[in-house]
Amino acid sequence: MSSMAADLSSQEVVLSVRHLTKLFPVKAGLLKRTVANVHAVEDVSFDVHRGETFSIVGESGCGKSTTGKCVLRLIEPTSGEVSLDGQDFLALEGDALTQARRKMTLIFQDPYSSLNPRMTVADIIAEPIDIAGTYPTKEERDARVEEVMGAVGLDLAFKNRYPHEFSGGQRQRIGIARAIVLAPEVVICDEPVSALDVSVQAKVINLLQELQREMGLSYIFISHDLSVVKHISDTVMVMYLGHQMELASKDELYANPLHPYTKALLDVVPRIRTERIQDKRILEGDVPSPTNPPAGCCFHTRCPFATERCANEVPASHEAMPNHFCACHLYE
Repeated sequence: MSSMAADLSSQEVVLSVRHLTKLFPVKAGLLKRTVANVHAVEDVSFDVHRGETFSIVGESGCGKSTTGKCVLRLIEPTSGEVSLDGQDFLALEGDALTQARRKMTLIFQDPYSSLNPRMTVADIIAEPIDIAGTYPTKEERDARVEEVMGAVGLDLAFKNRYPHEFSGGQRQRIGIARAIVLAPEVVICDEPVSALDVSVQAKVINLLQELQREMGLSYIFISHDLSVVKHISDTVMVMYLGHQMELASKDELYANPLHPYTKALLDVVPRIRTERIQDKRILEGDVPSPTNPPAGCCFHTRCPFATERCANEVPASHEAMPNHFCACHLYE
């Protein structure tokens, strides 16, 4: 847990997201008319405090990565609001957008495909500097690259080597160095350890936490691995089929999950269990198609507690307990 997370309510909100929605049109026919929409993200809202690790979890295809990319505007959202340091991030264009983007960066999931094989380590890390023009002289640029390489545990002798000469863990350290070289405020970590061996995962997670303490970084940590999320997070948001199901502090969510989907996710986390095997909540059925999501609560087709109301009425995300939000009719 972050050292700055003792009382997040007193920390400054660095990033605020309200009613974020992303629809991808499905086109067909000779005229390529829109015949349907993929509902990737539906009405998602959250705040990220300075120095906080805010995690987004859920099954594959639930909209986690799309949410992160929409926040960063790698994908333009269909609707909603994103505020960065009180500034309307979605309204920015041109130079103003370029300036604001220095405050928010991304660590990619795959350390093998996210690095240009024709660039040296020094040039990969310095690329954001070259684009932003923050260090005008070569001496300042090189000094910053060496400083960041040292911060992420890369030997300076590696400066002029190429990505294919490194292991997965070392490549991800290069990706992390590139993400922090401009000293951002928010780093979006899109499954940053899922492609790594378990032993290497722990080292990368520890590095991220160390950098957070030293630089005061805020993380949006996207993952399907609830064990990793429990280790690194301050706040956790659970998503299903593009919707926000539950949001609470890490300790509260793991100790007292409210939503039936969250309970089912936590039940499949590998750990020493004292309960009988039949007490586990196993989800039945398949995830509905995002091009034709069910009416009412998107989870009602798999929920063991679903009622007629769930099939017809979309539950609003509300504060079921202090600072614990849940989108479920059971807790209204």
